[in-house]
Amino acid sequence: MNTAVDAVRKQEHRALAAAGASPLTRTKYAWLRNPATFSANAWREFAALRDSTLQTARAWAMKESLRRLWEYTDVGAARTVFRRWYGWAMRSRLEPMKKVARMLQAHLENILTYLTHRITNAVTEGFNAKIQWIKYSARGFRDREAFKMAISFHCGGLDLEPRPA
Repeated sequence: MNTAVDAVRKQEHRALAAAGASPLTRTKYAWLRNPATFSANAWREFAALRDSTLQTARAWAMKESLRRLWEYTDVGAARTVFRRWYGWAMRSRLEPMKKVARMLQAHLENILTYLTHRITNAVTEGFNAKIQWIKYSARGFRDREAFKMAISFHCGGLDLEPRPA
């Protein structure tokens, strides 16, 4: 979503800069930040941009609206909220937002499964990265058993702390 919001901002900034001064100059990171991290002063400064009729403001509102989807635990309610958001995104006439909406629609069942179970494959991906590092740092192994032993050593959670006698 951040990539899509930034793409909308870039397009709009180019168009406004070509026509004169652009209010989007030096605002990239304001659009990409989590609103919970804004200070009171930064929020006041951003409010004028947020409440404007800029296309970027609409894209940002879509991004923030979709953020609430992850708080749902009821799949039916989440599906309804997504359907409404999807319709909004598709009617927005903002191609980067429509592209993200189509991608999310294609993966909606997996997203809804996450809302039920709250499990990701992040731990598995972390182990895979560590195993790839082991393979790379050894510059290959002579046999499969040596590779298994290296994986067990680095990923097995061995306690190598000497114990007092």
